Order: sequence, then structure tokens, then C-alpha cells
Amino acid sequence: MEQRRLGNRSVGAIGFGAMSFGGMFGPTDEATSLTCLDAALDAGITHLDTANIYGMGVSEQVIGRWGQRDVHLATKCGIVSGPPRTVRNDEPFIRQCLEESLRRLKRDHVDLYYIHRRQPDMPVEDVAGTMAKLVQEGKIGGYGLSEVAPSTLRRAHAEHPVTAVQNEFSLWTRQPQLGLIQACRDLGVAFVAFSPLGRGMFGRQPLKRDFRAGIDFRDTNPRFTEPNFSANLAAIAPFRELCAARGWTVPGAALAWVLAQGDHIIPIPGTRTADHLRDWQVADLGPADIADIEQILPAGFASGARYSDQQMAFVERYC
Repeated sequence: MEQRRLGNRSVGAIGFGAMSFGGMFGPTDEATSLTCLDAALDAGITHLDTANIYGMGVSEQVIGRWGQRDVHLATKCGIVSGPPRTVRNDEPFIRQCLEESLRRLKRDHVDLYYIHRRQPDMPVEDVAGTMAKLVQEGKIGGYGLSEVAPSTLRRAHAEHPVTAVQNEFSLWTRQPQLGLIQACRDLGVAFVAFSPLGRGMFGRQPLKRDFRAGIDFRDTNPRFTEPNFSANLAAIAPFRELCAARGWTVPGAALAWVLAQGDHIIPIPGTRTADHLRDWQVADLGPADIADIEQILPAGFASGARYSDQQMAFVERYC
């Protein structure tokens, strides 16, 4: 697999997002998740991304039991489960969460530690200062920020260099192209693209609307509720036809498009099963292919917002 820089290490250009190991998108079990992790490593994936709230620690526990040390591992803290859901970025809370995550991961340090959401009333310089202490103590290799604005990145980076910024980015979510991807490039910060396959919309087969109410957050997400859901399926159908005609898998073409947007971008698709990993074979796209894709799926084609108002809580808006 192609390699890209993440901090002071090279990792596979495609990483792995382990949110689904916590049952966030459907039933799963530990044995299936462990098999999936083995398959990911065999495929050349060397960067794993999880968080303390994925299944309330379940995703971290699975990775800890897997026990593979020859991977670059990221986890996150900052979100306090509700109700009401809130955010904390103070040093005691960050340290407490990190120790809990390390116990579940069965590690004495983590390579990359993200602030999952920024606490609006706390200066980001203070947060960066806390993360700098953890780096100096050897608890973390570097730190990252998630769902932040370019201005926040610059302020934090001036206090202590940021390793990575993680925001949603895909063919149907392109806001980071309005400043954040460019800011990361200019500062030498990796941009980690989560949900690069549109939470299943760019999967092997068209999605069916059978989400588990109260568990799968897509059930109330604007893009997955009607009439938006049907409109989005219809909009993506010609892209599926293009992929079939050119011998690409739909996920492979969608990932290739994301990778083509900058050599500092690392997408982290996720899955519950090893079977889906075969679809991630990155398509070989030339400039004409990218132009064809963007003609079919122009920026802003999606129907519905990427998050509901409730889901947008603590996500920084800058456009």
C-alpha cells in the first residue's frame, strides 16, 4: 500500500476507523472484529482510529485484546455522554480519560491522541498546553483535533505543533476544502478524513433504509431520512454505473477521489467485517476520471445536511 506521513511515522495511505466495533451501525461481536483487524493488517493498513465513546469503551477493548503492537494507534477524548451530551477539555478530565483508554487498549502510551470536540469556552491554547505535557511525559506521541475550524488549528499549532486534524470528508461532504485541508497542508499537519465512504452510501451495494432506531444515528440524520435518502440514492446511482463500466469498486473509486485531494490526506473508512475490506482496493484514477466523477457528483450535490442540529453540537462552523 502507498505510504503517507502521520506525524513522524509513515503509515498506509488508508487507515481504519473502528467506530463500528462499538455497535454504532449494527450488531457485531468480538470474534468478528478481531478477524476484521487481522484482515486490515494483512491489507497493509497500519493506522487504527478509535475513541473512548465508541460503544462506551468497547472498541478500545477489542483493539486491546487484539494486542497487535506494530500499528499506529489513535484514540480520542472530550465528549461526555449524556443526556445531555457535553464536552470537557480540562486537564484533569483529559488525563483521566487517557488513563482509562490506555487500560482498555493495554498500552502504556498511544501514538496519537485527539480532542474529539473542542470545549467552546476554553482557550484552545490551554488544551494544546495539556497535550504538550502528555507528549513530554511519553504518554502520547502527538495530538490531534477533530471537527475544528482552520483558525482553531492555527492557534493550537502555534502553542504546540498539531500532528493531525480529523474531519468528515468525502465526495458528498466537502466543507474541509474551504480552508481546513489547505491549512493542514500549509502547517505540515496530516488531514485524517473520517466517513470517506459516506457512512455506507458509497458501499458495495446501495443502502437500504433499515437503520436501528435509537442506536444507529443515521436513523435521524438528515441525509438518511426521506425524502433526502431517496434523492441521494438517485444522485449516486450514475456514479455506481461509472464504476461498473470502468471496473472499479464503488468504495475503491470513492477512496481514490479522497486520496487525490492532497498527499497529506489519510482516509479512515470503517467496517464491521473483513469481507468489506476487499472493496477498498483503490481505483487508479487519472485526471479525466476525476473530472468525470466530479461532473456526476459535483460539490454540494447531497440532499440534506450532514448532521442534524443536535448532532452539530460542538462542531466548529467556519463557512
